[in-house]
Amino acid sequence: MLFGVFATHSPESCPLNNKNSKKIFLEIQDKLKKNLKKFGIIRVIGFYMSVLEHEWIIILDAKSAHEIESLCITVGISSISTIKIVPLNDFKVAINRLKSQKQ
Repeated sequence: MLFGVFATHSPESCPLNNKNSKKIFLEIQDKLKKNLKKFGIIRVIGFYMSVLEHEWIIILDAKSAHEIESLCITVGISSISTIKIVPLNDFKVAINRLKSQKQ
C-alpha cells in the first residue's frame, strides 16, 4: 500500500539553521535503510523536499501507517517535524476503479 509521509518543521528547527536538526537529518538516510524491514516498509518510492516550505515528502510502499509512525519515531524524523501519514492511490488504479463501477 502506498503512503505519503509529510514532515513539516519550523524555520528554527530547519537543518539549515539548527545544528541538532542537521545532525538528525544527515543520519536519516542510513537509519531509514537499516529499519525498513523491521517496520514492514517494502520500499521507499521517493524522498523529496521543499526547502522554502520546510517540508519533506516521503513516498513509501508499506504494510501499515502504524508501522510508518514507529519508523518516523525511530529514525528521528518526528523529533524535528510534525508528521502526517496519508494513504495514496495510483491515478491509474483510481481511473480503472471508476470505469468498472456500474452507473
